[in-house]
Amino acid sequence: MNLTSISNPQLVKEAMRRTEDFVPTNALTSVVEMAPGTLRILARARFALPPVLASATGEKHRSVRTMVGKFFTPAKVMGITEHVRALSVERLKVTAEALDRGSVSRDVPGSSVVDLAESIAMHIPPIIMAELTGLPLPELSLLKRWSRDSLELFWGWPDAERQLHLAHSAAEFYCWLRGEAEAARGTDSLFGVLHAAGLSQAEVCSLGYFLVIAGQETTSLLISTALYRGIEKAQSPGAPAWAELAEPVAAAAHVRKVLATESSVHTWRRAVARDTTLGGIDLPAGAEILLELSGHHPADTASTAYSLAFGHGLHRCLGAKLAELEATLVVEETARALPGLELTGPEPAWLRLLSFQAPLTVNVSGRNK
Repeated sequence: MNLTSISNPQLVKEAMRRTEDFVPTNALTSVVEMAPGTLRILARARFALPPVLASATGEKHRSVRTMVGKFFTPAKVMGITEHVRALSVERLKVTAEALDRGSVSRDVPGSSVVDLAESIAMHIPPIIMAELTGLPLPELSLLKRWSRDSLELFWGWPDAERQLHLAHSAAEFYCWLRGEAEAARGTDSLFGVLHAAGLSQAEVCSLGYFLVIAGQETTSLLISTALYRGIEKAQSPGAPAWAELAEPVAAAAHVRKVLATESSVHTWRRAVARDTTLGGIDLPAGAEILLELSGHHPADTASTAYSLAFGHGLHRCLGAKLAELEATLVVEETARALPGLELTGPEPAWLRLLSFQAPLTVNVSGRNK
């Protein structure tokens, strides 16, 4: 895939505003061409992703976006605050108990550690997503496998053999999703509302396929990065203590810095609809551009730069405030409950896909000092 990278934040915003020149038709296209065997597996599952939200344009996109947006209004997000906090406290009790028991990590043999990505970050976003949308969720480990496999299939560089494994997982997820979408007819859940508005079964499943993933997996990845960087920074000489992030203002500033510098969704794609230029670069119709959302903001714009991590304009992430809220509250409550945490073991492996990134583990030891 030949992509022209656009890293200047102002040009990224310009591209997202110029919806006639730069269209999202490639937003959900796999980075590498899928092998014939992969396509056969998906076809047997009747896997289809017609454009509905992230990859759609025009009036239908705006209509669907309005319907989905009603499930993530500012009032509903604020109304979920105490539940996010309560879930964080609940998971932190489990984490503290694990630290007290001396749990053993696979990545650090013989050491008493806990992986915060597994004990905290992966648990909270799925529950909140289900509560806001009325959508059921499968068993958590299954959801995580489906999510990670689908991200790799569409935004990774799997070879033909690896694609077969990922395609079976994606097909399994899609079949589950189709059953849940059908069961939602006549309900006031998100799927029920979409059905009532006249969307086809394939369109409902297309929207649900990536919404279920984006609504929880990308937030879990953001939480993992925020926890990792917060604890890591505190271990540097002269740096503020990790415990200081228990202050709401400090936690919010920390999460916004992570969003500005290494968001879990750090790039996004657009297709060039007609011959045009962007920042002096000639771009022919049919070309593809990679918009870098995070990591290129001038230091003096830190107070606003984080916002671009969720996109800009007509396709800005509908769950932006929710993701930021969840990450901030988890960091705040973790620093309050476990002020003595330290990173331990080797540097973590990172998820590194075209548009997604995060540490795969956040191994810590210690509890209080």
